[in-house]
Amino acid sequence: MPNVIEPVDKATAERFAIVVAEWNQSVTGKLLEGAVRTFDQQGIADDAVDVAWVPGSWELPVVAQRLARSGKYSAVICLGAVVRGETSHDLHINRGVTLALGEIALKFDLPVLLGVLTCETMEQALDRAGGRMGNKGSECAEAALQMVLLLAQMPAEEKVLGRRP
Repeated sequence: MPNVIEPVDKATAERFAIVVAEWNQSVTGKLLEGAVRTFDQQGIADDAVDVAWVPGSWELPVVAQRLARSGKYSAVICLGAVVRGETSHDLHINRGVTLALGEIALKFDLPVLLGVLTCETMEQALDRAGGRMGNKGSECAEAALQMVLLLAQMPAEEKVLGRRP
């Protein structure tokens, strides 16, 4: 039977950052509420969660990168809502933000959670922000906690590569 790397029990001493887009705030505010509620339910103190508001989803990566670079946080959650309009603008925003957040996560060896809804309609977005499809903000907080706990059980890069710290 192989060894399974599993998360430790709790992440109560960790700090988390949440970056939220103001654009479509009727949706993103609910995503934020879901994330904060999940952290609270998991024993993460309010003062261990920092929230930064940005104008729109396009601005999420630059703030996420600054927060990641600070070394203060165990994970950064990015929340936004991009609803398809009459042009292909949404496709460019979604792809750019997704790629940038993935690069930040790898560059800083840090969970950077993609909680940007990419929906055809506002109804779909609201369904995913606490409606009939759940709350993706809450799901991101759960994933952040799980990733932090899992990474805590894994060897640091130096040990994996055979280098000494």
